[in-house]
Amino acid sequence: MSILAAAVLVAGATGLSAQKGLARMNIAQNTAARPSASHPYVGMWVTADGHIRHNLLPNGRYDEARGNRKSAYQGRYEIRGNHINYWDDTGFTADGTFIDGVLHHAGMILYLEK
Repeated sequence: MSILAAAVLVAGATGLSAQKGLARMNIAQNTAARPSASHPYVGMWVTADGHIRHNLLPNGRYDEARGNRKSAYQGRYEIRGNHINYWDDTGFTADGTFIDGVLHHAGMILYLEK
């Protein structure tokens, strides 16, 4: 192997190590932790009129009621910082953002029930 080829291999290996380190860092930053019962966003979130109710359970599942329809939607959710992603059991996806203790989701505003 020539000196030039060896130098290229070493430089490439060094670059790959840096890329792997960045990838691990990005995964760690973007990994959602499973919520616990004490997580500030776990609980029942309701619209002001009480028509929509999202129960964010500590096991990473949610149960949404609409009007008289209990369990209208169910699925899993993940929280990363102040952002929430929903995956309904039927395949529907949605997201929302918590801003100053209020959940903004799909054009709705939900409040944590006390």
